Amino acid sequence: MPQTPTLYSFRRCPYAMRARLAIASSGLTVALREITLRNKPDAMVQASPKGTVPVLVTQDGIIDESLHIMLWALGQSDPEGLLAYDASTLIAENDGPFKTALDRTKYAVRYPDLDPAESRANAAAFIAKLNTRLNGQHWLYSDRPSLADLAILPFVRQFAHTDIDWWDAQPFAHAQRWLSTFKTSDRFAAIMTKYTPWKDGDDVILFP
Repeated sequence: MPQTPTLYSFRRCPYAMRARLAIASSGLTVALREITLRNKPDAMVQASPKGTVPVLVTQDGIIDESLHIMLWALGQSDPEGLLAYDASTLIAENDGPFKTALDRTKYAVRYPDLDPAESRANAAAFIAKLNTRLNGQHWLYSDRPSLADLAILPFVRQFAHTDIDWWDAQPFAHAQRWLSTFKTSDRFAAIMTKYTPWKDGDDVILFP
């Protein structure tokens, strides 16, 4: 029997969230190892010395980039048609300029030479772009979710929760509805199940 792939994950990390979302959509099964960032298990660091989640250990090798994990899962099984659109440009904008602006907003104390209001405005410009795309449709490319939605929503959620009152007051009605739909979905609830941090010898937790 083929060995079940092992996924090292951290519940609140947006990169790990999107990996779990794609795996759940694919219907593939992985052995889930929830970790704490302050006490990373040796097995994970040995598999991926950079020490960041998610890390997927398969029979064919190690995948330690979240987008590559998404493509690995959906490349084998894509029952919801998430790969129907080429989302590479939009995801690259999310992972690059938007994530940089998000970090500089959320962790402003780490960037004393930068204006946090300007950083938030830079992030908001990307949200405005998404808001325009969502005008007249439920998801970024159509009325069905795509790879882009799953890859980007965890980061938009993180940005919104840096100041939820500010977020609710913004003229992003379509993006706000999009995020709310995601946060109240059964899929999001399923991938956000709380688990005790894994340690060597623990029973296998199968996901999804």
